[in-house]
Amino acid sequence: MSARINILILTFIFLSAGIFAKERKEKYVPTYLHYQYDSITTNRQFKNKFINNSVKLFNKAFDWFNKTDTSYVLPDKYNLTLKLEQSTWFEHYHLRSNSDDGNQILGFAPRANTKLGLYLGWRWLVFGYSFDLSSLLKKTREKPRTEIVFNLYSAKFGMDLYYRKTGSDFRITKCKNFDLSEDYIGTDFNGFNSNIRGLNAYYIFKSDKYSYPVAYSQSTNQIRSCGSPMVGFAYSQHEITFDKNKLPQEIQAQIRPSLNFRSLSYTDYNLSIGYGYNWVFAKNCLLNLSLLPAIGYKKARINDLPTTPDSNWTQWVKDINFDLITRAGITWNNGKYYVGATLILHTYDYRKGNLSMTNSFGSLKVYAGFNFWKRK
Repeated sequence: MSARINILILTFIFLSAGIFAKERKEKYVPTYLHYQYDSITTNRQFKNKFINNSVKLFNKAFDWFNKTDTSYVLPDKYNLTLKLEQSTWFEHYHLRSNSDDGNQILGFAPRANTKLGLYLGWRWLVFGYSFDLSSLLKKTREKPRTEIVFNLYSAKFGMDLYYRKTGSDFRITKCKNFDLSEDYIGTDFNGFNSNIRGLNAYYIFKSDKYSYPVAYSQSTNQIRSCGSPMVGFAYSQHEITFDKNKLPQEIQAQIRPSLNFRSLSYTDYNLSIGYGYNWVFAKNCLLNLSLLPAIGYKKARINDLPTTPDSNWTQWVKDINFDLITRAGITWNNGKYYVGATLILHTYDYRKGNLSMTNSFGSLKVYAGFNFWKRK
């Protein structure tokens, strides 16, 4: 009897020890595993929270940039737009030698080139490709020109990035105060080259009632006439080379010393303040005009030498000149389909001593397109 009791007691002890060991094995997890599990969970929660906050911040910023008064401006109802566009690019330079005997002026301009492009737009951004129509006629130039432009138009803020490199197919457009035996206007001149790159940024004050995109990116629709003051900042670099030895012989013989330079490069910083107006002259029809006069500081080098000695810091006042950005557009837009035209012109003025130069470049665009993929 006692042997049976002893066996039962021992069996109970072994069973209890096994159960206790099993519970301890199930409940016990090393500290580093706890830490690893908690770390993964925390990181996942943090990433999800960061992504959600980023999306909310982007949406708030997007809404703030594009907030409009719907009694003046109707927002676009579509996500995407497809546009066919023909653009003509042009450029002009006036070189002046200032003296008491009158200003001697030489004008040069390359032949305007026309491009055809197809563009796909999403809200602020537009992507596309254009090609020179002259290439279809197998016309070649000694040095091909290049134009790269990026535009961003939101309700409150806009930006233009551009790069333009002109080839050597210039013509003489003006000769003043030269005693010449024949008229050289229209004569080919391959001794002039230009390279321009820059940034324009501007802010629109009454952006809730005045829409820039309606005229230049067709992403809104102005239903009542309105205008707005604007301010802007611009930065640009200009590089020009000039070889007078390629001019006609009698122009070479009479050219003044101040126009006898090989290279001129300058960096321009300017601040602008202006005004734009949208005139709704008929249903779905709009005419826009905006002018942004600017005061600019230009730091220049002629023949790779600075025009102002570094030691003479008071001379910076003479490096202040005036610029102008002009935009005009006309469009018909019923919300689904649109056609129109735009003109954008940049004008820069440089004056130093007896030399002054006015250079301008711009584009004229004619387009037609339609919107699709309606927003929910």
